[in-house]
Parts: sequence; structure tokens; C-alpha cells
Amino acid sequence: MPIYRLTKDRIEPVPEISFADAGILERVDLQRLLRDQIDVVAPDTLVIAEEFGEFEGSNRSIDLLAVDSDGNLVVIELKRTETGGHMDLQAIRYAAMISTMTFDQAVSCFEKYLEKRGDRRNAKDELLSFLEWDNEDEHTFAKNVRVILASADFSQEITATVLWLNEQGLDIGCVRLRPYGTRESLLVDVQQVIPLPEAADYHFRLREKQQRERVAREASGQNSAYSVTVGDQSLPNLAKRRGILQIVKYLCNCGVSPEQLIDAAGIRQGTLFRWTDGHVDSAEFIRKVGQAESDKGRSFLPQRYFVQDDELIHFQVRTYALMRRWGSGTDVIIVRWQANFPETPFQITSQ
Repeated sequence: MPIYRLTKDRIEPVPEISFADAGILERVDLQRLLRDQIDVVAPDTLVIAEEFGEFEGSNRSIDLLAVDSDGNLVVIELKRTETGGHMDLQAIRYAAMISTMTFDQAVSCFEKYLEKRGDRRNAKDELLSFLEWDNEDEHTFAKNVRVILASADFSQEITATVLWLNEQGLDIGCVRLRPYGTRESLLVDVQQVIPLPEAADYHFRLREKQQRERVAREASGQNSAYSVTVGDQSLPNLAKRRGILQIVKYLCNCGVSPEQLIDAAGIRQGTLFRWTDGHVDSAEFIRKVGQAESDKGRSFLPQRYFVQDDELIHFQVRTYALMRRWGSGTDVIIVRWQANFPETPFQITSQ
């Protein structure tokens, strides 16, 4: 469907054009512009390298390498063509080749990227700040590698391949950058085509379920299971984040407010929870918080929080969603909560 220009007297279609005809080059133009505005194609990510090619036995390079707010590496491949070429195969190779990258290695390549651009910021401090971590956490960093393909359009071969790979548990997104107008006045229609935005949360939950089932099959779960005791109730065999959720719900049910938990944890306001006024269900919570963030020019990623109906916390006149990411600072927060709320005893131990 074309884009239209609204004038005083009529609604005029804006002609579609190719990036080539508009004189837009892949690396010199698209890549240069997107590296500083990466949210256009990959919201909530931080670019840590450009033309990253530190691969043994290969002379290929990743257009843009980023980290998302969950600590996952993100391979971003760009094409200005209407088919996407073979970018899906290239990106999968790159994802495999960087899958073993450590936090220190990521800091090192980020340092080189900043130095090359004349940016004097401290790479490690910037990365920790973006991740909202107090300290590096190798166990959490780069657990997964995501892929973002951005192109003027995609062939049916690519879309069919990406859909199938996502069904197998990979995380690959396709973002279409369709140019309109003229060389002198160029517009770009940016659309996420895989997964469809309205289905993104469903695909995330499905992929998470598949990952849980795979982990359960491959191991007994003893190395990552936790036992939680809240009051006189014992809850065994919980994932760490699920154990923390049970503790927080227990404390709130005992009258401890989310604001008190934030203060006692000693972390930044807005990191631990997202909230909205009223007693709302999951769909309404996601809609309201998403709209509030959009009004501030930011995006809300529901997959970062416990947002299902049985996970939301209703306290007085608000509904809260607890964050899902718990890294190296978890033990400190638990100790602080135990010290600040001794009248509501709880324990969490690794099995």
C-alpha cells in the first residue's frame, strides 16, 4: 500500500523508489545513519561494533553488532535490495561465530568502536549502565544471540526460512525499509514483518516455553533449580526468576509495597517494576504501559517483565509487573529485603 501526502486540496500518493535510484548506499548511508539510531530497526539495543570481523579463519564482517537490554548479542545485517540477497544465511553464520563471546570480549570490541569514533566514554561503564547491572555477569551475558535483518524487502525464500528457523527456537526478525519520494525528499516506511508486532509477545512466550522444555529434557534441572520458603510454605524446583517472583508476591501480600522493595533494594527507580494505575489484566497492562512509554518516546518490551495475569501484582490502586532479569546482584537484594522486612521471613536456596 502506498504512502500518501496530505495537502490542502488533495491526498497525493508518494511514489515508491529504490535506494539505488535514490543514491543511497548500504554502508556509507544506511549503516552510518542506523548505527546512531539503531532503535529504528532494533529497539532497546546498544551498538558495540561496526563491521565486526574478528573471526578466526574468515574475512567476513557483521554490519552492526549490538547488545540488547537482556544481555543478548544482536547481529544486525543490512541490505538496500528488494530481495535481501542471502542475508539470512550470512547472519546465521555470524550468530554462530560470536555465540561464545564473553562480557570482557564485548567490552573490548566496544572500546575499539568508541575509540574509532573519537568517543571518550568508558566502554565497560556504558555497557553496564545500559544493562542496568552493578557488576558484570558472565552467566547472564550472551545466553542467546538474536538476529535482525533489515532490507528494502525480502524474497519469499528468506521469509519462509526465517519463519521456519524461529519455529526451531532461533530469534530472527525481519524489518522492511521501503523508500518513497525522490532523491531530494526521501521518506522511509519502516515495518517489522517477522514476527508481526501484534504476535511478538506470543512468539516470545512460545520460544521461552520451548527453551524451558529443552532444558528440562537435557538436564534434570538440579543445577538451576531453587527452593523458596515464604512463611510456612515451601516451593521447590523453581527457576531463579520464578523464585524471586514468589518472594515479591509474598512480601506484597504481607503489606510491603513495591516502593518499599525498590528503596530497600537500593536500585534505580523504575528498574525493578513497571506499573500502571488501576486493577488491570495482562492485555490492558501491556497496552497502558506501552502507551505511557510511547508518549515519552520510549518502547516497552513486555518480555522483560512478568506480565501474565497470574504474574501481575495488584497493590492498593496500582498494578505492577516485576522484572524478569536477575543477575549477579540478586543475592545482595535478597539480603537487603531480609534485613528490612524481618517480620515477613523467607528463604531462597539453590538445590
